[in-house]
Amino acid sequence: MQAVQEGALEKLKSITMELSNREKAVALIESLETGAREPAGYINPHKYIQHNLAVADGIEGFAQVLAHAPEGGFKARVVRSFEDGDYVVLHTEYDFFGPKVGFDIFRFEQGLIVEHWDNLADIAPPNPSGRTQLDGAAQVADPEKTEDNKKVVRQFVSEVLLEGNSNQITDYVNADLYLQHNTNVADGLDGLGAALQYFAENGLVMEYDKVHMVLGEGNFVLTVSEGKFGQGDHVAYYDLFRLEDGKIVEHWDVIQPIPVASEWKNSNGKF
Repeated sequence: MQAVQEGALEKLKSITMELSNREKAVALIESLETGAREPAGYINPHKYIQHNLAVADGIEGFAQVLAHAPEGGFKARVVRSFEDGDYVVLHTEYDFFGPKVGFDIFRFEQGLIVEHWDNLADIAPPNPSGRTQLDGAAQVADPEKTEDNKKVVRQFVSEVLLEGNSNQITDYVNADLYLQHNTNVADGLDGLGAALQYFAENGLVMEYDKVHMVLGEGNFVLTVSEGKFGQGDHVAYYDLFRLEDGKIVEHWDVIQPIPVASEWKNSNGKF
């Protein structure tokens, strides 16, 4: 029986090699809307580590999500996608038990998905600059600058967001071009400063305690971090940055509270 299973898995791998990992990840997410069955085959049936804490582990957990789709099904439109080694990052507009925006990260081994992380938030009205959580530039460019851009973002998050050295913001952010898609913050450094002042005056917090991932391709870099937000809620921060000429010029994010462990449907943790 084991030999039969291994043979079937090898056959599946050979079929899926015809597509890039990015194409497979996009097809899997969009199958939530289309109902196509083939993309589920891009998941390794023997190893699928789930970090969405509301979903059970393994491919069975993914099947349970599909089985509980609301009347009319789900909606899913991938707006941005890129690859970093064995990882694929998607930025998606969902109707998933209500309109949502989400980031999904998939890790591949030998052409099959073996691990998944995500962060979801409700769709909100446009921010003070009229920008939404999903609009803006979407085309990957400057692939030769991937590692340099990841280094810039890693240093920005470490020195400014974790260590709180706000005087160093302009070392990493282009103050003249900075576009903001956070639902409560306006464009430019003035918008960011006003938001931070509001938090300080109202006893609210925005703390970054640890960076778990930095993934990028060309002009896009995503960081996955852990910290506290608002009234001190334990949250996951997913921040997507677009860079031009070595500086950050655009930012999207999703902030999601992390439930207490007693509510988890798997034991893999958020990160």
